[in-house]
Amino acid sequence: MENTEQWEKEQEEILAAQKQKSFWFADWSFPIIVGLMSAAVFAGTHMYVTYGVGAFNEVSIVAMLKAGLDGGSYGAAAAFGASFLFARILEGSLVGILDLGGSILTGIGIGIPAIFLSMKITAPIDNFALSLATGLILGALVGGVIILIRKFTINQSNSTFGADVMMGAGNSSGRFLGPLIILSACLASIPIGIGATLGALAFYAWKKPIAGGAILGAMILGALFPVAIK
Repeated sequence: MENTEQWEKEQEEILAAQKQKSFWFADWSFPIIVGLMSAAVFAGTHMYVTYGVGAFNEVSIVAMLKAGLDGGSYGAAAAFGASFLFARILEGSLVGILDLGGSILTGIGIGIPAIFLSMKITAPIDNFALSLATGLILGALVGGVIILIRKFTINQSNSTFGADVMMGAGNSSGRFLGPLIILSACLASIPIGIGATLGALAFYAWKKPIAGGAILGAMILGALFPVAIK
């Protein structure tokens, strides 16, 4: 009995050591992952501002940015996005779940670009390469702040380190995004719309959220039949 308990304790220690060395469980890997996702989202906002398509967010939230682009007032998008980002940073640090929609999509994808545009800082939004770099830096800062706050507040000896902070969809309305994604894909082009529809049908058959299937299907056929920008 004693040997069994000792063996289990040794296995737990080995597992804990492996987690500390693993990229997916390390503290330092989390800012990198958040940075990469933020780079893609910020670049998507660049695509939307430049070409009218590509924003990674709900239609209603993108409409706030669109109103600013049309009327010159970015107050609603900036305040809404920035408040979401601040709240999700605190939430991610305390409860261990980073809401992808509120922090990266809304905060970094809409709020910060709106703040830049309201300050007449257009270079990070107008230039694709600079938008990627800006998103990467902002995401790394957000991930670093979350890990830093977590380490100095509720850090626990039995923590799984960086993996405690996971990407979550904290909004139940996400289930309704599938049809909107399909409609947006159909507006982009016929092949992309077909890809989104087929992907959504496949995920529906697998009893998975159709939004993911619509996005994957649109990306696959979008790569085969890219949209020609005139």
